[in-house]
Amino acid sequence: MKNTVVTFMESKQKGLKQTMLTAYDYSTAKLADEAGVNSILVGDSLGMVCLGYDDTLSVTMEDMIHHTKAVARGAKNALIVADMPFMSYQSSVYDSVVNAGRLIKEGHAHCVKLEGGAEFEEHIKAIVNSFIPVIAHIGLTPQSVNSFGGFKVQGKDEQAANKIIEDAKAAERAGAFAVLLECVPAKLAEIITKMLNVPTIGIGAGAGCDGQVLVYTDMLGFFNDFTPKFVKKYINGGEIIKGAFKNYISDVQNGIFPAEEHCFKISDEVINKLTKN
Repeated sequence: MKNTVVTFMESKQKGLKQTMLTAYDYSTAKLADEAGVNSILVGDSLGMVCLGYDDTLSVTMEDMIHHTKAVARGAKNALIVADMPFMSYQSSVYDSVVNAGRLIKEGHAHCVKLEGGAEFEEHIKAIVNSFIPVIAHIGLTPQSVNSFGGFKVQGKDEQAANKIIEDAKAAERAGAFAVLLECVPAKLAEIITKMLNVPTIGIGAGAGCDGQVLVYTDMLGFFNDFTPKFVKKYINGGEIIKGAFKNYISDVQNGIFPAEEHCFKISDEVINKLTKN
């Protein structure tokens, strides 16, 4: 079934949990789509996962458009969500509308996600009024890592928790069709989920949200240097892939690959003629 903003919003009333995974290329998007994931997030996490940056701050609009286009070619049924990168919307309401439009028009996304709540209420409203659906990302917002002093759980004291609640209300008031909650206490996320009419998507926010999102390289275990507390590894993909690479290297070095079944044939008659010359 084709997933749309409408089906996404209706899922909350129907009590259906939404599934979201990141993807940054055609092949991964195609696999996630064929598996039946509801939505694919082309996250600015590609800065770290694909481009090797220390954070998301260096990701450009051109990066996002390039990767979103690839994902859009691979996914036929999933709702495609594109992140608005750092400084693509913070500078002005005008910039936020223009850049959101680029992700839809050039990147072929179905909707955009931006970090922030109350501070960006007018930006969200202007984008929505331009007929571009918006997901608001609150709690731990990675583009604000320097202000937070690192990647830390948000909303643990009363003042901080109230700020996240206000951000969620502001996002819904501005017209966001969903709110993504990152790294907030599970009980706070549950309160916000019950408070809002729009769905919540959690990452490190407990099971009380209306859906979940994970970075696909995390849940496939591509990297072992650090695993966030909220990640469940479904396979140790990094070791599996490295093992396959090592087997390939060994096969080539020992003359095992390519074997006869991997080779194309030519008739002995042609070979005889060639060797006579």
